[in-house]
Amino acid sequence: MQPNALLDALLDEAGMSRLGLAKRVNAAGTLRNKKLRYDHSAVIRWLKGQRPRGDVPQLICDVIGDRLGRTLDLEDIGMGNDPVAAPNTPLTGFVERATAMWRSDLQQREEMRSTPVITGLPAVGPVWEWENPPDDSDVSRSGTVRVGMADVELLRGARAHFEQMYRKVGGVTTRARVLHFLTTETAPLVRGAYTDATGRELHRAVGGLVAVAGICWYDSDAQGLAQRYFHQALRLAKASSDRAFGGYVIALLVNQALYTGEYRQAVAFAEAAVRTAGHAISPALACDLHAMQAKAFSRMGDQTSAHRSMMLAETADGQIRQDEEPAETGYIQPGLLEANIADVLLRLGDTGPAQQYATEAVATQTHARGRVHRLATLSDIQLRSGDAEQAATTAADVLDTMEGMESRRLRDRLVKLRTTMSSTNSRATADVVQRIDETLRLPL
Repeated sequence: MQPNALLDALLDEAGMSRLGLAKRVNAAGTLRNKKLRYDHSAVIRWLKGQRPRGDVPQLICDVIGDRLGRTLDLEDIGMGNDPVAAPNTPLTGFVERATAMWRSDLQQREEMRSTPVITGLPAVGPVWEWENPPDDSDVSRSGTVRVGMADVELLRGARAHFEQMYRKVGGVTTRARVLHFLTTETAPLVRGAYTDATGRELHRAVGGLVAVAGICWYDSDAQGLAQRYFHQALRLAKASSDRAFGGYVIALLVNQALYTGEYRQAVAFAEAAVRTAGHAISPALACDLHAMQAKAFSRMGDQTSAHRSMMLAETADGQIRQDEEPAETGYIQPGLLEANIADVLLRLGDTGPAQQYATEAVATQTHARGRVHRLATLSDIQLRSGDAEQAATTAADVLDTMEGMESRRLRDRLVKLRTTMSSTNSRATADVVQRIDETLRLPL
């Protein structure tokens, strides 16, 4: 079962308690000669995703609709045919679902945090819908808050701010700030009044913020919730008509698929991004997508395809002009390709070339978070090459660089470093293992 964020948001809007809803549903049932005995615990189960039997969902629509002064249907209260994916939900319905989810997430509902990862066809569906018609012919909307380009610029600035915050302190710390901004500042705007032209820019800007929220949850290792945010960002990308931005969101899904071990899905998603974005795709994004394909192929043991993808990535890398890139691809900095190639070559067993690329990546200036990943890759390669002393020195740099960051993904890298280093008899690695243990004892 999935948490019913829509019902939760409607109860809040109506100012109705859980017990109040139960009593009103029981009373509505009595008018229809039905003996219902629901209480607040039943409503809690509904909020957790349980669907009551018979025509009770319609009674819920009537009760809350009467309180709000508008007609509600089963989709509105999250009890339609597919309350999770809702593949053909109109844009207006999607906005209500998305903002309801932000609110529930901000309230730290436990059922939200345990959202499972969608697999199989439901996971592919949002990508297919992004690729294929129908497109949104008109995204204008009526509402109480009038939205202009100044509001759009505010959202763009917020996205840039939270992205920098994420790079410096990690997703665990940043996510609460992003969620608060989405719920209090962004939701009223996306539910406001705007023209089609402004609406497309608005959806593009909101999509950027939602993508950052997904990144923060990915970094916090809540993969199911991260996936939901990425899917939301992809739907917003379609509403914006910005294919290049959609390609960026697909890249986030590709990266997540690599992490969760869905390597064939990673390859397929990357191909979809390159194919659908077409000429709109930036060289930096093309470079990253091909590099991630290479990583997926290397994990599947497909050496030929991995090398082909690395060549495509290097070709795209040579075409990058940083001042012509969209804001979201700022993470694709000099040295990232070399770090990715080092990872691929290490997986393929080419330790010598892998170390050369990893050393070059570390020597290239980047933000602190990127440097942690590059150093961790180099340390792993050095250890596998038999240079335990140098690997320990590099691992110490990892610990120094990630001070102040709260990230489960970075902790994962520390755990892996500890596992490999603890298998050696070097005094230097023993000292680093002790430092890693001290770091891991700090709770996130």
